[in-house]
Amino acid sequence: MITLYHCEGARSFRPLWMLEELGADYELKMLPFPPRVLAKEYLAINPLGTIPFMVDGETKMTESSGICHYLGIKHGPTPLMVGPEEKDYGAFLNWMYFSDATLTFPQTLVLRYTQLEPEERRSAQVATDYAKWFLGRLRAVEAATGNAEFLSASRFTAADIVIGYALRLADTLGLAKDFGPNVAAYWARLQQRDGYQRARAAEQRAGVEQGIKPRVRP
Repeated sequence: MITLYHCEGARSFRPLWMLEELGADYELKMLPFPPRVLAKEYLAINPLGTIPFMVDGETKMTESSGICHYLGIKHGPTPLMVGPEEKDYGAFLNWMYFSDATLTFPQTLVLRYTQLEPEERRSAQVATDYAKWFLGRLRAVEAATGNAEFLSASRFTAADIVIGYALRLADTLGLAKDFGPNVAAYWARLQQRDGYQRARAAEQRAGVEQGIKPRVRP
């Protein structure tokens, strides 16, 4: 049984959505954010104190996009993955890692300096600068979705899951108003997927059942 440690709205939503798209069996363990502060017992499970944390037998992983890649290979075959024999293989991998390294990183600084830091340490300038950084990098997604429904291989893949989470976080941070028309339409399509909606329902249900109050964080 796969176990996924998750905070509502966090990067761990990527593997949660992937699990739902795969139809895999899993156990979802909800944590308050930030778990390294509010659930110190979690440090015995994941010394980094970060989420996600996934356990699959002897395999333990902490990186959201990497977990999605692992799940697609380990628990496939699945059309969610793009294989090396396909022409879009390189583009698929690029999107998989662009998602966190390039898109989510600047958003975490927007969140930090608008919400997470004590009032006296918050910085509108830092938040504005990194929001512009994120939106500048988002131009790649705007271009890619101009004439295509999804990002690679002419079908919905794990690349759309990992990029889709970055769009969800942007929406949470109030940045969706600055999406270009192609990204806005793409994000609307992703939210209509049954897998996305099941993942949203799963995190809400598990939060209620486990007594974790919802608090959206990256």
